Amino acid sequence: MTVVYHKTDSTFHLTNAQLSYVLAVLPNGQLGQVYFGPRIPDREHLSDLIDAPLTFDPKEPDANQMDQVRQEYPTFGTGDMRTPAFEVAQPSGSHVTNFTYQSHAITPGKPRLAGLPATYVEDDSEATTLAITLHDAVIDATLVLSYTIYEHRPVITRNARFEATTTPLTVTRAASLALDLPDQDYELMTLTGAWARERAITTRPVVPGIAAIQSLRGHSSAQFNPFMVLRRPHTTEFAGDAIGLALVYSGNFQGLVDADTMNKTRVVMGIHPDHFAWRLDVDGALQTPEVVMVYATHGLNAMSQAFHDLFAHRLARGPYRDAPRPILLNNWEATYFDFDEAKLLGIARTAKKVGVELFVLDDGWFGERHDDQRALGDWQANLAKLPGGITGLADKITELGLKFGLWFEPEMVNPDSNLFRAHPEWVLRTPDRVASVGRHQYVLDFSKPEVVDALYQQMSAILGTAKVSYVKWDMNRSLTEVFSQGGAPESQGSVYHRFILGVYALYERLIRAFPDVLFESCASGGARFDAGMLYYAPQAWASDDTDAVARQKIQYGTSLAYPLSAIGSHVSAVPNHQVGRITPLTTRANVAYFGTFGYELDLNKLSAAELAEVSRQVAFMKAHRELIQYGTFYRLLSPFDGDETAWLVVAKDQKTALLADYRTLNQPNQPVATYLHLQGLDPALNYRVNGVGSHAGAELMNAGLRIATENDQQAFDGTSGDFQSRLYELTAE
Repeated sequence: MTVVYHKTDSTFHLTNAQLSYVLAVLPNGQLGQVYFGPRIPDREHLSDLIDAPLTFDPKEPDANQMDQVRQEYPTFGTGDMRTPAFEVAQPSGSHVTNFTYQSHAITPGKPRLAGLPATYVEDDSEATTLAITLHDAVIDATLVLSYTIYEHRPVITRNARFEATTTPLTVTRAASLALDLPDQDYELMTLTGAWARERAITTRPVVPGIAAIQSLRGHSSAQFNPFMVLRRPHTTEFAGDAIGLALVYSGNFQGLVDADTMNKTRVVMGIHPDHFAWRLDVDGALQTPEVVMVYATHGLNAMSQAFHDLFAHRLARGPYRDAPRPILLNNWEATYFDFDEAKLLGIARTAKKVGVELFVLDDGWFGERHDDQRALGDWQANLAKLPGGITGLADKITELGLKFGLWFEPEMVNPDSNLFRAHPEWVLRTPDRVASVGRHQYVLDFSKPEVVDALYQQMSAILGTAKVSYVKWDMNRSLTEVFSQGGAPESQGSVYHRFILGVYALYERLIRAFPDVLFESCASGGARFDAGMLYYAPQAWASDDTDAVARQKIQYGTSLAYPLSAIGSHVSAVPNHQVGRITPLTTRANVAYFGTFGYELDLNKLSAAELAEVSRQVAFMKAHRELIQYGTFYRLLSPFDGDETAWLVVAKDQKTALLADYRTLNQPNQPVATYLHLQGLDPALNYRVNGVGSHAGAELMNAGLRIATENDQQAFDGTSGDFQSRLYELTAE
């Protein structure tokens, strides 16, 4: 059993070979947090690890004590002055509650969350779930806290569910997780950024006070990713303890670290409480999203690898979860809106010649769409550009031997569109006030089922008649004036959450109707790159910035939580359209390989030599994509720390590996050689390394792989100048 209950002191111990999580029923009936960390032996009376006095009388609790108790799901207003996990407004005007232990159930497997993305199991033996039911007798409401521990992963997932019975209530705060830790000896790592520079790694010490990441944009955002790490100050990529927390949600969120002045740390994560009010009617319910917790004892790489394996195999779904991803060419940076069928087919023919497998038609194929100011929402083909419509173009593309993909932006509408003219009440908009536009578009009100139904009808009409095997789902602006026209006043506080539930519902309906379509999520690049999206789309466009140098930081930061199989990465034209930088074609591919891989340029504008190089790149990716997609990824040198970046993918059987080394700016008078210390190899095996020779795994990890510089005239391979890169293939002999 991975969940043990000790009746003697009402203690629950979730444990496997890697970690332990202990909680207990306190004397006042609430739940206390006892321990979270590396595995400890099970025993009775583990509750004696709690570091605060538990002498309070349940009938007359001492308010001064609650501020010192490590709690499991802390409430508002009863003496704990730290950030609460939840808050419930009652008809009387009170926000004070007292949910106490009523019962619990331990069951094999992991239940799915209705209407929400979540990790899963394929066999009940993979995990065990503990559900603890708490009840507040005064308001006759129930709170169920659910914990799932995986048998062979350092992973615990958590969620909460509020249920009302006889009293209408309003939940104004509902975190998915609260975690009280016994000290403050941590550094907080987060992924921060903006458009075109998403998911940079930001690190700061935990000190008394509150540090938070959040989004109030209606989507998870490029600014702050719904992912946090608490690591010990001595922890590196290769050693030390780290706690990783990922929220499986794509809407407004908050991740908060509340460090008190008594050397304790509280982490709270879930739906952002601002502008949130969920009406809990009689017999109604509110289900919070899931948080995934990982505890690693061997550094940040080990933590990331646990997330990678879980997200790639027990969050992503569908046939492409375990199938090699197709190498694609997207026409966006090749043509933008300026195309017709002849131009598209010309690019597709060349793509086929170089070995590309999937041609993707991006924005501009529908309605009177000649720029970004009109027709969004009118999902019917522009017959002037495409005489045979999408069906005709898809037929011609597939006749070339390519698969065909198509771009949509379902959540948005231009004011200049037939859809908006027919249904102005379908956009999020505050009555009698000016409505903001972003990228010349409004946001459709996905909290309304009729809007979701209409978009499903339009999209399924195309997917059901044309040979479409891939959909790029874009989302190009944040939500403003979040008011559901015609909705009841008391329902407006739930619109943000209902909006993202509507997005999830449309995804789910399309996936069920078209199970063989590969969905890729996109949001102005990487503004909705989160675990929630991976449940519906197993890959996401990492950033609109396709520059090979900038992408090293973006992809390095992304890998802190997300697997390479989720990272949409393409080779684009130079000068780069975002930063104007000119980088070698080889380096552009050497970065893009470590993701889903594709091209974002007009192949017909390349020279014969460049096309030959593209053919070699495509062949290389086909030979190595299963290693990249399914292997174990290691970060070796960070682009945030210097001018060199290095990372490595090792096959599960340790027989093959692929190492990448990138040098941003060339330096004069370098050492004759540098040494990269590899990871994850079999120390007993000898590896043949292209261009270097044969070396033992133990040597490559401990002494390092010798990287020759220009000063070593005999061993230097001739790559010089700025923005250079090298790939090393390792094969066990």
